[in-house]
Formats: sequence, structure tokens, C-alpha cells
Amino acid sequence: MTERKPLTTEEISAIVDGLNPIDWAQMELLAKMPPGRRIYASLHASAMIRAGLRTAFKRKFPNLSPSEINMKILDYLIFMDGKYGHA
Repeated sequence: MTERKPLTTEEISAIVDGLNPIDWAQMELLAKMPPGRRIYASLHASAMIRAGLRTAFKRKFPNLSPSEINMKILDYLIFMDGKYGHA
């Protein structure tokens, strides 16, 4: 196993500068929620993404059945997971 060297302050700053700004109000709201309720925000976001994909695929492929659209969504999410490590 290779030994990891600690990051320098400059390296950490370069990484952090590339991130989106933190929404502190959203972080406070999530922190106040019990763990069982926090999952709802994630599930809601996931459902919204799938709904957006479904709408886009319906417009792009108007002749496909709902089942075929669902398979296209699944194929897309698998592709994104393989390429970026997340869908």
C-alpha cells in the first residue's frame, strides 16, 4: 500500500475553489431534521431527475412506450454511473 502525503494548503484551496458554494440555510434545515426525514430530500431530488429525464426522452422518442422510455432512463443512469461514478 502506498503512503499518502498530506495535502498542502494551496492544494486544498484549489480543490475547494472548484466546488459550488455551500447553501448554509439548506444545511441548517437538513441538520435540524431527524435522520429518517433527511432521506426524503434525496428521494425527492431523485424523483425530480427521473421525471425530467422521462419528459426529455418522451420528446426525443415520441413513438416509444412508457416501458421503453423507462428502459432508456435506466440505460442512461447506468451509463452515467459507469462514466462518473454516480447517476
